[in-house]
Amino acid sequence: MAKFSKDLHLYRRLWQQTRGYRLPLASIFFLDLLSAPLLLLTPIPLKIAVDNVLGGAPLPSIFSFVLPGFVTGSVFWLLLLAAAMQVLLSLLTQFKEMSSYVLQTSTGEKLTLDFRARLFERLQRLSLAFHDMRGTSDSIYRVQYDAPSIQHITIYGALPLVTAAVTVATTIYVTARIDWQLALVALAVSPFLFLFSRSYKNKMRPRYKVARELESDALHVVQETLTSLRVVKAFGREPDEHQRFVRYSTQGVKVKTGLAKAEGIFGLRINLTTALGTATVLFVGILNVRAGVLSLGQLLMILSYIANLYSPLKTISKTVGTLQSSFAGLERAVEVLDHVTEVAERSDARPLSRARGEVEFRRVSFAYDETNLVLKDLSFHIPAGTRLGIAGHTGSGKTTIASLVTRFYDPTNGQILLDGIDLRDYRLADLRNQFAIVLQEPVLFSTTIAENIAYGRAGATDEEIIVAAQAASAHDFIVKLPDGYQTLVGERGMRLSGGERQRISLARAFLKDAPILILDEPTSSVDLKTEASIMESMQKLMLNRTTFMIAHRLSTLEGCELRLELPAARVLFQESVAVPVAESSLDRYALASGGGH
Repeated sequence: MAKFSKDLHLYRRLWQQTRGYRLPLASIFFLDLLSAPLLLLTPIPLKIAVDNVLGGAPLPSIFSFVLPGFVTGSVFWLLLLAAAMQVLLSLLTQFKEMSSYVLQTSTGEKLTLDFRARLFERLQRLSLAFHDMRGTSDSIYRVQYDAPSIQHITIYGALPLVTAAVTVATTIYVTARIDWQLALVALAVSPFLFLFSRSYKNKMRPRYKVARELESDALHVVQETLTSLRVVKAFGREPDEHQRFVRYSTQGVKVKTGLAKAEGIFGLRINLTTALGTATVLFVGILNVRAGVLSLGQLLMILSYIANLYSPLKTISKTVGTLQSSFAGLERAVEVLDHVTEVAERSDARPLSRARGEVEFRRVSFAYDETNLVLKDLSFHIPAGTRLGIAGHTGSGKTTIASLVTRFYDPTNGQILLDGIDLRDYRLADLRNQFAIVLQEPVLFSTTIAENIAYGRAGATDEEIIVAAQAASAHDFIVKLPDGYQTLVGERGMRLSGGERQRISLARAFLKDAPILILDEPTSSVDLKTEASIMESMQKLMLNRTTFMIAHRLSTLEGCELRLELPAARVLFQESVAVPVAESSLDRYALASGGGH
């Protein structure tokens, strides 16, 4: 019952996803339906040649009614008619197949693209807890390799199944009109084909899902190794990573080999069953011809129809079997769409234009899993515009606080308030727009410097980008590069030094001009000289902002009015220096430098 419910859910999801593609799918179905009459007409030229040309039998009355007398009364013209019908039917069949192929490809690719885009959008909205648990490579695999399952099921699965069923029904009807005994003999194999397909379906889908998971594991090794290639090379672990990849891939090969054997056995059963059916029809048909019940031409027609009957029956049986791989992929993709995110936006969430920046933690506890409690009953209050320095040993929860205040995670217990309102009451996009984040390892995208800075605010002008770079002390080194602001930074910004990447990250934060700033150990990976330069830029950035400054080195926290020590969770007050008030980060830079750009 549970399996039936799961299948029903997949079918419902499939139907929802095809909304907007119903008309092209109906066109494909109509073209496929033309296969039935074309198949029924195919043996007619052979029957005319055998019974009417060679045997001298009169044409059926329908031909005599349609064709002129000089054609029906001449052997030569009848033979020419049979040849012309053969060529015409072949042309119609090829035209139908060409039209169907083009339409199938166009509709299938668009359907897959739409499904991929929907999966990608959903993956971006899921919480970090989901990605921490599943891993990046698994998400990539679901978007790239599981998403096309929707095309395989709809275009190359469901529609051919329905078309084959219609072809079977019409073929049985025509065959029964000629000789109902042979039609019953031909149908006798159908129950066996159904039983074989049902057994194959129940066994294979779980095994196909295992195969896809092993492929995802192998992709994970590749992705992890190539993104950490400097470390791999530094420790000389290339052979170990190669062996790790081969180990997962070998397991996948074993599973796929087992699947291939099962498919081969399934195909053997199907073909043997249909061969027995054909042999029985031939045996009984010859006896009927000898008894005068059938003509030779009629027997040839029936044998052709039986071949056409068994072809869609085999299509139905094999399609039901091979679709299990696609259903396994669809099931994995739908798991993403159905996943209930741990960080959800309430239906009545309130908008937020610009926060004052007052933050309060009320008895906040948090655990990444049930056994690993990172924060326990943490309470503190930060007035708007205050700088809070967070210190503590590795694993004490410093970065966790930053993740909680931005709602990357929700607390296990307790409340986090912004301007006196629970974070969970705000719209997520509005809430996260209140934060500018500078991380220990700057995150740059493989595009230009200008686009990386502009990532802080969509639609920023070139002048605003330059002012933000000047505020972050990045303008001087940028203009010295061959392509200036149009310089490509490479994957993860690896064409730039660590200090240069961090300055671009700071420029992005200046440009965003958010009321709350999170600095997560932004100088821990640079030398002291670079740190001093970056700290000077950060002092300008922190003016009149609520700031969370996370650092290992206590000297980095000297400019903070408050200090939070973890895990003791003691808030210490430090002597503060008054700072001028300005309207925005770029205005503050202009005041500090004595001018503006």
